[in-house]
Amino acid sequence: MNTVPAPEAAPASTGSPAELLSEMRGPVMWLTINREERRNAISPGVLAGLSEALARANRERTVRAVVITGAGNRAFCAGADLQSGKSFKFDYSEPHAGFANLFRQAKQSTVPLIARVNGACMAGGMGIMGMCDMAVSTPQAIFGLPEVKVGIFPAQVLSVIGNLLPRRVLAEMCLTGEPITAVQALEYRLINNISEDLDAGVEWLLGRMLDKSPAAIRRGLYTMKKIEAMAFEESMSFTESQIGLFALTQDAAEGQLAFREKRKPVWTGS
Repeated sequence: MNTVPAPEAAPASTGSPAELLSEMRGPVMWLTINREERRNAISPGVLAGLSEALARANRERTVRAVVITGAGNRAFCAGADLQSGKSFKFDYSEPHAGFANLFRQAKQSTVPLIARVNGACMAGGMGIMGMCDMAVSTPQAIFGLPEVKVGIFPAQVLSVIGNLLPRRVLAEMCLTGEPITAVQALEYRLINNISEDLDAGVEWLLGRMLDKSPAAIRRGLYTMKKIEAMAFEESMSFTESQIGLFALTQDAAEGQLAFREKRKPVWTGS
């Protein structure tokens, strides 16, 4: 896979200019939570930057994937910034909170999101990892929901990780607040892979995806996410209609022609 790194990471255009870094590496948008001194804890600037970046990625057809990671090698994201004393204070007149809105936005994304878990993935960090479609982890990473230790519960996070973990494992993590290792996370299929060379692991995953049809991936993610909450018959009716739309794309025609001509397809993404 050919990637062309940007000369340097540029600040995301929303929120604190240093708290979220954004750069394009070829067709892949890399987002780095840049609060290493706070173990990459979530702040209003981080939330705003992630939201703006995901909206941009879904507007621009040239973006084929988004990788989300944290600065340094200690933490992917430690969750809410408890040092601020304002982590769980909201405008309660607003029916939708900022963190929940980010999860909603990720659920709507038709650009694949990949978590590059470079260290501790805790509390709200589990939510950011869980909202991604795939995840690659360093062997040293740990995964935890420690909210009960500070009198809170991982309520919003449950919406994006509740279907990723076995029920009893999830209950133990929520009720004890104790973390699991990267090896356990892989065993429970919370993550896709563990890699000593984390960047190589991410590039391997990207390389297996970026040579495939952009149109099929975009509409395919839409289909996968839509049927998750559907009953069987509703899901079958929806997917019956979707397969016809897949077949009408230019990528579908090119892919089948390339198969017959025994050559690599040239995707247009349409």
